[in-house]
Amino acid sequence: MAITSLPSLDGQELTILIQGRFDFGAHQDFRNAYESVSSTPQRYIVDLKDTTYLDSSALGMLLLLRDYAGGDDSMIRLVNCSSDVRKILAISNFEQLFNIA
Repeated sequence: MAITSLPSLDGQELTILIQGRFDFGAHQDFRNAYESVSSTPQRYIVDLKDTTYLDSSALGMLLLLRDYAGGDDSMIRLVNCSSDVRKILAISNFEQLFNIA
């Protein structure tokens, strides 16, 4: 499992790339990915292209990111979801809380 933060050049957008299993073991790394950037991004992208597994604690971590980013006013996109990950997000009604592309 690896989590990488990639801020845009202007600091307005932060991409968080998650590789491998996204579960409770990723909790601290995921929080550090968005809390330790020097600027405050306006938009967040969570790239799940290389995510092989997603559990309920990962869903909770995404909700924590949403709260951190401004709740209902946050702009967070979940991108490159595999069919299995998309199915979990759909069952959890996350399409109502996040932009899933």
